[in-house]
Amino acid sequence: MNGCPPISALDVNRIERLRLAGDLPSPRGVALAIMRAAQSDDVSTSELSQIIKTDPAFVARVVKAANGVLGFGRRPVSSVHDALMVLGLPAVRTLALGFSLLSNYRTGGCRQFDYEGLWSSSLMRAVAMQAIVKRTRVAPPDEAYCIGLLSRIGELALATIYPDQYGELAAEPNGDPDALLQREKAAFAIDHLELGALMLSDWGIPEAYVTAVLHHEHPVRAQLPDDSRESGMCMALALAAQLARFCVTPAVQQPALIGRLLELGRAVGYDAPTLFETCDLAAREWSEWCALLQLPLCPIEPFATLAERPSVEAPAETIAKEVKPSARTVDDVTAMPPRANHMRVLLVESDAALRTGVRAVLDGAGHEVQEADSVAMATELALVMQPHMMIIDWTLPDGSGLGLVERLRQTRMGRSIYVLVLTSHENEQRLVDAFESGVDDFITKPINDRVLLARLRAGLRVVRLHQEVERDREEVRQFASELAISNRRLSETALTDALTGFPNRRHFLERLKQEWSAAGRHHRPLACMLVRVTGFGQIAETYGRELGDRVIARTAEVLKQCLRTHDIVARVGDGEFAVLCPDTAAGPAQLVAQRICRQVEESPVSSGRLQLSISVEIGVAARDDAMDSPDALMNQASSAFEGAKDLQESAGANSSPSRPGGVLGAVMH
Repeated sequence: MNGCPPISALDVNRIERLRLAGDLPSPRGVALAIMRAAQSDDVSTSELSQIIKTDPAFVARVVKAANGVLGFGRRPVSSVHDALMVLGLPAVRTLALGFSLLSNYRTGGCRQFDYEGLWSSSLMRAVAMQAIVKRTRVAPPDEAYCIGLLSRIGELALATIYPDQYGELAAEPNGDPDALLQREKAAFAIDHLELGALMLSDWGIPEAYVTAVLHHEHPVRAQLPDDSRESGMCMALALAAQLARFCVTPAVQQPALIGRLLELGRAVGYDAPTLFETCDLAAREWSEWCALLQLPLCPIEPFATLAERPSVEAPAETIAKEVKPSARTVDDVTAMPPRANHMRVLLVESDAALRTGVRAVLDGAGHEVQEADSVAMATELALVMQPHMMIIDWTLPDGSGLGLVERLRQTRMGRSIYVLVLTSHENEQRLVDAFESGVDDFITKPINDRVLLARLRAGLRVVRLHQEVERDREEVRQFASELAISNRRLSETALTDALTGFPNRRHFLERLKQEWSAAGRHHRPLACMLVRVTGFGQIAETYGRELGDRVIARTAEVLKQCLRTHDIVARVGDGEFAVLCPDTAAGPAQLVAQRICRQVEESPVSSGRLQLSISVEIGVAARDDAMDSPDALMNQASSAFEGAKDLQESAGANSSPSRPGGVLGAVMH
């Protein structure tokens, strides 16, 4: 997986400001070690295998992913080494990234956001992408799996950085994806598709895959070349996303989604029976992954059976009931601050009689209490309950209480828990070991109720202090996020023309350098056009600046209509525009220029009773081997423009001064 797209200075600044606003989702622990090792040119399969084996959960996922790539009828992979041979280092690196994010971001601070639903949907996208590309062959199946898994990372990032604001957006009833993108853009000056693409680029994901994630919600609008890898990946991801949407939609609404599924299937070359067979295969694989990762899933009937049902809409009240997010009791409990003198306390003690006595004291003081009698049970309850205080016996049936404390202190949640350890004696060295393990206080057995209550009050003061610090920290995060949004808007304003919304000359020159480098690296054509409104200075002088602005705005509208989504157009002067057309040779660029000329001439500008005809002059150039820099391409387009203009002037006897014809200057290679 090589050839990641260049990230502009503006994009780098965006990422850095988002990191300041809050913790961007990022890999941790073993996954981070795997990613770093995989980036090294001289890392061996054995070395990487040893790193992976330190995380048994990731071992199981890598082996399963490798068997998914092999498919049925092949000898299954059973070792990490064999899995690495099947997947390759780049795919393992991206898998580590995806599964690390899944493990560390299954919950979060955005209460209205369905974290587990996101990962369940992402897994469906992953297995669907893997199945689709086995047929279309636009990408290796293992790499396609990874991109499907990471395709919704932008949503997770916004929910992580702006939990309160994004929660409000997610809670709004309008389920239209376009409306959500617009609300995100208005609130954060960036939407989840743009942010996801930025993050993937920052992680070194190849350009074709980043483009697919950026445009998959509207693949037709992207106007990617039909035979390009980017287009194939984009359509495959769009189909995978629709299949994931289908699988997490209530059964009563699923028939209404079949039509769109068939439409996208046809776009990637599937007939209905083949599509349904692929969907059934992906659904089975999805069920296995969800069971392995303990994620929610809905039972799915065979797709051919579902397609035979009439496409009817459920009554509004039924839909509202089924679509409404399920209540998250644990989140509600953990998000609530403790009452003035009460805490959530997890009591970990194997002696039932002692546990009953301590619980009676805690209940009498009004605390909320949960009990565990082993390290394993305590670990599970701590993750769910997120207690303010834990009272832990020194010795437990399946391990040491101090070992439990050490593991908790390594987690973000566990660092703020106040830990009180129960011990039978006050050996000096044992107590020193306890405090070094992360214990906050201790109490000796047999337990004196008054001493226990005093220790609880001391612990409550520390808990309150932690909460005050966290509130202050949250205020700083809020301020930083607001500042980051403001800075991002200012940066975009500095690089954007206010009248047309196009990038300005500074941004265009930066993109020109990037596209020039990409075209040279991948041996792809690149065309440039300079577009000038004919006689714009005279128009503004004669009719006024307001009409001049209308002429510029109308020309910008025509350019938007005639150009593809991934073409780059900028306003570079008073009546001038510059256009970059990646993957476009001189001939096609001339045709586009001619279309623009015709369209502008057919789009007069009206002001009261005045109807003003306008035209443009266009110079076209295409990159060739003789050019040594981006400036040479721009100069060639400018020379072509001037040359064509001279030709028009020499034959100007047939031109009308009130309505000059469009001029096209092209350099032929």
